[in-house]
Amino acid sequence: MLRSFRSLARLTRAARVLGRHDALVPLELRQEMPGILLALMPLAKLRLPWEQPLEEKSAHAGERLATALAALGPAYIKLGQFLATRPDVIGPELAADLSSLQDKLPPFPMAEARRIIEEGLGKPVDILFSSLSTPIAAASIAQVHRGQTPPDDAHPQGRDVAVKVLRPDVEARFAEDIESFFWVAERIERSYAPARRLKPVEIVQTLADSVTIEMDLRLEAAAMSEMAENTANDPGFRVPLIDWERTARHVVTMEWIEGIPASDRAALVAAGHDMRRLGTQVIQSFLMHAMRDGFFHADMHQGNLFVDAEGRLVAVDFGIMGRIGPNERRFLAEILYGIVTRDYARVAEIHFEAGYVPRTKSIHAFAQALRAVAEPIFGRPSRDVSMGKLLAQLFQVTEQFDMKTRPELLLLQKTMVVVEGVARHFDPDHNIWESAEPVLKSWMIERMAPETRIEEAAAGAMQLGRMMSNLPEVLDRAERTARLLAENVDEEGVRIHPSSADAIARARERQGYLRPLLWVAIGAAGALLLAKLF
Repeated sequence: MLRSFRSLARLTRAARVLGRHDALVPLELRQEMPGILLALMPLAKLRLPWEQPLEEKSAHAGERLATALAALGPAYIKLGQFLATRPDVIGPELAADLSSLQDKLPPFPMAEARRIIEEGLGKPVDILFSSLSTPIAAASIAQVHRGQTPPDDAHPQGRDVAVKVLRPDVEARFAEDIESFFWVAERIERSYAPARRLKPVEIVQTLADSVTIEMDLRLEAAAMSEMAENTANDPGFRVPLIDWERTARHVVTMEWIEGIPASDRAALVAAGHDMRRLGTQVIQSFLMHAMRDGFFHADMHQGNLFVDAEGRLVAVDFGIMGRIGPNERRFLAEILYGIVTRDYARVAEIHFEAGYVPRTKSIHAFAQALRAVAEPIFGRPSRDVSMGKLLAQLFQVTEQFDMKTRPELLLLQKTMVVVEGVARHFDPDHNIWESAEPVLKSWMIERMAPETRIEEAAAGAMQLGRMMSNLPEVLDRAERTARLLAENVDEEGVRIHPSSADAIARARERQGYLRPLLWVAIGAAGALLLAKLF
């Protein structure tokens, strides 16, 4: 009950901010809302005497929503960024708008940053760094300073470094808001059956897990270190080195990158970089990381990429990473290669083999649907192909064939769309399929090689051996379970212990109390608002 009141209070505040930005409810859904909620919506838009007037609102719904989420603070900014990875939930157009959500916030004081660094590293800042700048960038979770390490034997002049410092109290703020997100997701999943296929609670859990990782900067440093090892021999891609001596839970120190931001196309052209090559490079680097390593940078937009003097892409900000297992990699490679080669029957077979489409559906109908979506993109200039429209059609196909949400594949698909955008930023005529084909073909040839098959067979045999070693324990548990069921089942069915029956009854009673709670809270919020106005 207390959790419900806390969540409603926070959500009421959020509704006020969303309402003032005219981003509370999408226009197309308003006709389906209860009349009482429609009547209350104008109240949410009113400006109270102590509130500052808003700047002129955008005519575009997605831009208004992005502005409102930014005003609500770090957790809502992250929610917006995360929803941008879920076009199956919010639609491709809104996802595209939220993907441009700017993560710019006022920096916190320098004294506070120094305190966090000293508490985390256990030494005074002046001993750790010979210089430390004021913040040069501030985001929802952390801010970045430029620093220099003291001279040592290996570096007589010291080293230029970037120092990322977590915002104070950001963990507590996120925990409170995510509790509210869970509360809403649970009620949506319980009361709105069509939404269950999209797994709203699982979506919030994925967001919570992602944020938990981002809150511990040691984990970001570990991701950078792992990717640096994976890409050590890649000629066109590199990762900054980590300074582990100056890294802790709330602070991470890394090599300072001297390069041109990928977002500054004019500067890249002026520096003589081959823009066509960069477009191909960003696509092929991403696919190599995903297919070869199963570990990829899942936020690879222009703001997180630099181009160094040698023309290499340098990635930063490893807070959001993606992983896919060996089976998913094989399925994904065959799916993408099948689309590139227009082998839709094989693409459909793979979806069924992987369990992505239920066996009750027609494989031939699914292949036909894939052909209808993919065929129009071939033979047309890449600049004329709308990835948003293509995704919208793909999501219609997934719904038609009862495909369940696969968060790891959606994250990879979202990153692929972002990376394609970067490639077209470098080269407006870039064709993602032409860049992808050699990487996919090379990977598949390697995976089909006899030595690779022998290695996979050996790994499978070892896994089978481990399973067999646990077989006696599994059989013993099965026997105990069967005996327990036999003792508690009679001609009338399963017997429930009286205490369990009481607990079920109490739970149902609490549910009955909570049903009117939302309406009471809405009425109370409306009354308070009217009291403030009049």
